[in-house]
Parts: sequence; C-alpha cells; structure tokens
Amino acid sequence: MDITVFGMGYVGCVTAACLAEMGHSVTGVDLQQTKVSLINAGKSPVVEPGLRDLIARGVDSGRLRATRRPKALGDVSLICVGTPGNENGSLDLSQVERVVSEIGELLQHENSFHVVVIRSTVLPGTLDTVVRPLLEQKSGKQEGKDFAICMNPEFMREGTGIDDFYNPPFTIIGTCHDRASNRVAGMYSSIKASVERTSIPVAELIKYVSNMFHAVKISFANEIGNLSKRLGIDSHRLMEIFCKDTKLNISPYYLKPGFAFGGSCLPKDLRAILYKAKQLDLELPMLGAVLETNRRQVELAVNQIRKTGKNRVGFLGLSFKAGTDDLRESPTVVLIETLIGKGHKVAIYDEEVALARLIGANKDYIEQTIPHISSLMVPSLRDVIERSDVIVISKNTPQIQEVIANDVDSKLIIDLVRLRREVVNNSPNYEGICW
Repeated sequence: MDITVFGMGYVGCVTAACLAEMGHSVTGVDLQQTKVSLINAGKSPVVEPGLRDLIARGVDSGRLRATRRPKALGDVSLICVGTPGNENGSLDLSQVERVVSEIGELLQHENSFHVVVIRSTVLPGTLDTVVRPLLEQKSGKQEGKDFAICMNPEFMREGTGIDDFYNPPFTIIGTCHDRASNRVAGMYSSIKASVERTSIPVAELIKYVSNMFHAVKISFANEIGNLSKRLGIDSHRLMEIFCKDTKLNISPYYLKPGFAFGGSCLPKDLRAILYKAKQLDLELPMLGAVLETNRRQVELAVNQIRKTGKNRVGFLGLSFKAGTDDLRESPTVVLIETLIGKGHKVAIYDEEVALARLIGANKDYIEQTIPHISSLMVPSLRDVIERSDVIVISKNTPQIQEVIANDVDSKLIIDLVRLRREVVNNSPNYEGICW
C-alpha cells in the first residue's frame, strides 16, 4: 500500500520504518526539517534499538522517504502526532487538529477512497466530535462515502518498540465501515496477531484502560512490597508465587464490570490487612480506596433503581454470588436494606437462600441477623415478578435467565450480573449497572 505517516516522533518513526520493512511504500511527514533530513539520510531522529538500521534499509530500498509537505495521500494516512497533557489533565489536541486539517485539504484533490487512521492516543469521542467534522469541513467530502476514519491505537513500549510493533497483543481496528476495516487489516496482514474489529469509542478507550491497569498493577505490587518489607517478608518471592496463579490472579477472572464484591473473604481480608498496616504506621492508599469504591458501586445501584420512580422492587438473587447461600457481607443485602430504609416495597427470590432457611449453615444468620429481609422472601420467581415494577437481577442462573427471557413483559429490568444478550432480547426496558 501507499501509506502516509504524519508525525515522526517515537510512534511515527517506528510505525513508518516497520511498515516500509513489510513492503509498503511509506512517506513520513513532519514539520521539523531536522527529522526529515535525518530520515532521508537513513538515520533515526529518535533513540530506539534497531530503528536506525530499519530506517536505512527502508530508504535504501526506496520504500521510505520523509517530507515536510506531502503532495498526495495514497491509500492510508496514519496520524501519529503527540497529544500532550495540559496542567489540568486535559489533552492538547492542537497537533491532531493541525494534521487533520492538512489531510482534509489534501483530500480535496483525491479521487479514490481514502482511510484516515488515528494512532495517537485520544479520549473517546475525539474522532466523532473533532476528527470527522474537521475532515469533512476542510475536504468538502463526506465521511463513509469519500473517505473513512478509523482508530488504531498502538501498544509499543520505548526500548522494545520494533518487537512490540511486530508482536502486538492484538491489532485494534475501530471503525463503522467494512471497507476501511479491511484496508487497515490488510496493511497489517503479515503481523501474526488477532485482529479485533470494534467500534470507534471502544478502540479509543482501550489504550487508556490498558495503561491504567498497568499503573494499578505497579501500584499494587509496590504497596504489597512496602507491606512485606515491614513484615520482614521477601516481596519478590511472594509476588513470584502470586503470579503463578493464572486461574484467578493473572487471568480475565474478576475483570468483568458489574456489581460490588462481597462474601466472607474479600471484605474481611482487606480490612485485616489495612488494620495491620495501620499498626505498622504504613499507608496503603490504593488498597485503602478499594472498600470505598465498592461501597459506591452499591450506591450507584441504589440511585439507578430510585431513578426509575417505581416503588415496588423485586430481587432475583440475595446471596453474594450464584451457587452459594452465603449472605455474609452480600452487597445485595446492603442494597435491599438501603431501599427498605427509603420506603421501597421489596420482594426477594433466591432458591439457594430459601433452602438455607430450612437446612443451611446460614440458617442462624438469616433468622437472627437479617430477619427483616428474610421475611420479604417469596416462594417463586413468578411471585417476585407479579409483586414488582422493577426487577433487579442480582444472580445469574438458568432459572432466572428463562423467566427474564419469557415472563417479564413490560417490567423494568436492572441487571447487576450481565445476562446474555439473547436473554434480554434488546428490551427497551433493560439497563445494566455499568454497561
């Protein structure tokens, strides 16, 4: 393909050189004449292992050149300019806007369909509110007809950029046009990585989510290290063992947005560690914020239910997760108690808890600690639906899935557990807690 890469900084240089190595014809664009001259001389304007040789091969083969002002665009334009942060945390999009304007003016003279790809890290909404309208304004053409926009975030680390380019965790292509998606996928066809085709907003946000999780991981490890040192424990050996658990610790488990955590382990153990840290005169600010985050997720559910304006609320599920009758620190119990306190009429069905009321290990807890909630339980799912205007899904079982798919009629549904899409049938009365 004939590709134009705007911005010859770290991301742009690595991207341009690697694409040229893959056989594409690449033109690098940058306002700084020094960068342009270095690239055309086969040298790298940034420090990155192996990049100078890659650029030299590209220039020598005639597949890579640089310029300050391109005369045409080719098949694909890649925007790789910086998006630095302002003092208040907002992004400075001036470089993106400048390049988009330049591309828009060049599009006036293009007769073939062109794809504009954003590699720069931008917040969700940027392509729809900044890039698309600016391109249409400057070009006088229509997005989707004459050209298309696409979000294609990069996942390269300084020092290992070339290897990261050729071996990414995945290739993200965010666009609503198949023609653009296929062209970008073709550009990366020789890279052996899964191609994730998705919406533009998801593609815009995924880079931020990845970086935030990396920051959380580092902070978590540091807080555990600080605690371990105070306790005389080898933190590196501890985390070495921790990382060997790929079932729960290093895995997709617990990484699905939903309701608050509960049960007999997580809240208790977190409080115990925070208390121990306090005894050691040690601050663990990230771990210390977890319980408050959890509390606010319950508060979010309360507000979501109350916002419906309905008074009768039915709960399908009471224990803290499916497959158990354990009600200790169940966030659903906290949610129900809050709604009762605000005057809502509540009906509850939970098959496992109903059984526990008769024979389970939690019988005493149910009867002595939460008898006011226990008295609100009804004998069947149908009873909950008949007595309620809002149905809250707080457990995911085959029985609950079946009744939601077939028997809820026009009831409002608030889902805390993420039922399958075919179960909710795109109901206009359906709302997830954070989806």
